[in-house]
Amino acid sequence: MKDFLQPDTLDSNSTSISNQPDFKPTEISSVIDGIPKDMGLPRPSHPTLVGPERVLSRTDTSFTTETARRSKRPFQIVLYDVRLSQAEPGHTEHLWAPKIWRIRFILNFKRLPYQTVWLEPQDVERTLRQIGAPPSSQRSDGRPVYTLPVIMDRARNVHQPVILANTNTIAEYLESTYPARPVFPEGARAVQTLFVHFIQEVFSKPLLPIMVPLSHQQLPERTRDHLREGGPLVGPQREQAWQAVREQFDFLAMIMDKNIGDGEGDGVVTMGREVSYADFAICSVLIWIERMAPHDGWSRVREWNGGRWRKLYERCSHYMDEL
Repeated sequence: MKDFLQPDTLDSNSTSISNQPDFKPTEISSVIDGIPKDMGLPRPSHPTLVGPERVLSRTDTSFTTETARRSKRPFQIVLYDVRLSQAEPGHTEHLWAPKIWRIRFILNFKRLPYQTVWLEPQDVERTLRQIGAPPSSQRSDGRPVYTLPVIMDRARNVHQPVILANTNTIAEYLESTYPARPVFPEGARAVQTLFVHFIQEVFSKPLLPIMVPLSHQQLPERTRDHLREGGPLVGPQREQAWQAVREQFDFLAMIMDKNIGDGEGDGVVTMGREVSYADFAICSVLIWIERMAPHDGWSRVREWNGGRWRKLYERCSHYMDEL
């Protein structure tokens, strides 16, 4: 479970080009769906697609979702994600991992058609090795670590797709490769990257003792046995933990309020008046709370700081399609 919450490194080494002689990118289903059943790899659900209403009068790529439907060509971008045990296609409440949501937000915001391949946590490393994905980091002993999100992009070369791991690496790749509808405001990429690092490394830390056990409970039984997380906090310990979370939200609200004073902010988003990558990082955490702790957690957070976080959630909700 903690693998999905590990901090992203700030380098750009988590990229590979598929060069396995027996690997055909156009047959991605053979890696996940068409493998022998005794290997135990999960079968992907039917992909949910970006609705044509998201591809408005302006198209950011020549290959739109509607084009994909008509031509039945394979989707150029594949996102690998993890889903909870009770999930079914189109059931949004079961998509929860914050780092993967950051990439999903970018894909939706840029109106890039993509397909999701669903994995269970214990199958992630085996599957990513099989498709030729790079490790997202290394353990202290040098062994590679394979975590989600991972994307495969066949847009430039269907026979040699770009395969990327590490949330920050993927975000920068998508911004550079598909510059229309930028998620990094001009001249702010460094500041945005630092802000997102703060969200991951400092802001989210007090949430872990609360949210990780709750997320663990929603996973399939064989996954829970594999991860062996502790039980949820209860009583005074739980309230103390939520108080520590509140302190982080209060601090972030105080910082973001500085935008109001200079007349350039709207009191909701991180920079100016439009959502950006930094807002998607915050909202990914809000989604995690809303879906794993709707009554005990989201009912608190949504009202903190004058309802700021509810308003941000609503601003980002336009980009919460699940493809």
